[in-house]
Amino acid sequence: MSSYIHRILKARVYDVAIESPLEEAPRLSRRLGNRVLFKREDLQPVFSFKLRGAYNKIAQLSDTVAQRGVICASAGNHAQGVALAARRRRVPAVIVMPGTTPEIKVQAVLDLGGEVVLHGDDYDAACDHALVLARERGMAFVHPFDDPDVIAGQGTIGVEILRQSGGEVDAIFVPVGGGGLIGGIAAYAKSLYPHLRVIGVEPEDAAGMFESLKAGRRVTLERVGIFADGVAVRRIGEETFALAREYVDEILLTDTDEICAAIQDIFEDTRSIVEPAGALAVAGIKKYVAREGCQGRRIVAVNSGANVNFDRLRHVAERADFGGEREALIAVEIPERPGSFLQFCQTLRARSVTEFNYRYESAQAAQIFVGFAISRGRAERETVIRQLRESGYAVTDMTDNEMAKLHVRYMVGGHARGIADEQLYRFEFPERPGALARFLQAIGTRWNISLFHYRNHGSDYGRVLAGIQVPERERADFLLHLNELRYPYIEETQNLAYRMFLGA
Repeated sequence: MSSYIHRILKARVYDVAIESPLEEAPRLSRRLGNRVLFKREDLQPVFSFKLRGAYNKIAQLSDTVAQRGVICASAGNHAQGVALAARRRRVPAVIVMPGTTPEIKVQAVLDLGGEVVLHGDDYDAACDHALVLARERGMAFVHPFDDPDVIAGQGTIGVEILRQSGGEVDAIFVPVGGGGLIGGIAAYAKSLYPHLRVIGVEPEDAAGMFESLKAGRRVTLERVGIFADGVAVRRIGEETFALAREYVDEILLTDTDEICAAIQDIFEDTRSIVEPAGALAVAGIKKYVAREGCQGRRIVAVNSGANVNFDRLRHVAERADFGGEREALIAVEIPERPGSFLQFCQTLRARSVTEFNYRYESAQAAQIFVGFAISRGRAERETVIRQLRESGYAVTDMTDNEMAKLHVRYMVGGHARGIADEQLYRFEFPERPGALARFLQAIGTRWNISLFHYRNHGSDYGRVLAGIQVPERERADFLLHLNELRYPYIEETQNLAYRMFLGA
């Protein structure tokens, strides 16, 4: 610890970074019954904390090494931090970015004077290529998290939090990707206030630190979700893992809906929009307070960044009400007779219906897909469902069904008649011009596509729901073909939402 305290206190960050404010969050505080403060790293010159560690690393290089230039691999915040830090020290910077990186992030690096090299479809491919270029060009590689100087630079956030709060903090919640941010903050905070809790927050589908701490060793995730792309790391750092084992109290996991709701919470208190990774700490605070039932605590959330694609905001807005437990989705079977819609709506009473999807299916019954607003969370949702069942309706809760929320709610149109051997799959593929056409070509013409839904969500990866007719005798060959394509996929043939609204 003493080594890191020394490094953190001597870290050079303020040539490029500001001392970000520690601000009250009055609306969220009142709702949670605790005093919540936001550490506003989203206000940094590159809208992220990453420039702290990048600059501290580059500042520590000797003149001889620095003049040969620096290189890194990143799809976003670290890239901008390195480019800005290199410009400040007046040394060349090469940034290797995945080919899927949105143009806005590429342009941000170019505007800061960095040379951009596009390579591969993900961070791992870009990183491998950056290491090759570093050797060929004799450049210094700036790791995004697994480097003591980078960790120390991020640790200056902990120094600021404790000074700005006067040390009167019960817990600090920190987003976790590779672990550099939480490693630096925890090492410093625990040295002064061992009782202070340092809690990391990860997405459920990118839980590298959580799984590694549980296993007692670093694990490599087979794949990671890309919604919170700022923390989408398959393998955490060796140094950061050691620091987390020593100083981090626990890791909480959150889902996409909870992250979207946290983005809205931050907006309502600050009128600023953070990126998904930047809202993780707030999502974790809400989960922690609900679990512990604590009151009157002073809690800090590190709002780590605000580099979000504008077109992703529609997805955030759609899902925030689910994460905040302000909307519910249900599937209901009603009689196919005049007046049945009116009777159903009367059973719902005065509740605000957010969506209502229906298509004639048979002379006996109809399946409807309904969204409605709630104000008291899960308990109210369960009350409504119970009342509907007591009124004689067959109800299925779809609020936590990912496929229903992502695809089916936009596709409800009745069952397919005469369709045989339909298998249903969800796919992800790199989003770039022509990607959808290449995806369809890869699936091939041997099997008929009988259902297809694609919707651009403003992210680096496209999502498709596809029904494909595959006779049983050919399914082994089909699965072999899918695995050779190397597109991540999930089979959804048995998903209840599919069987009720779309299946044969």
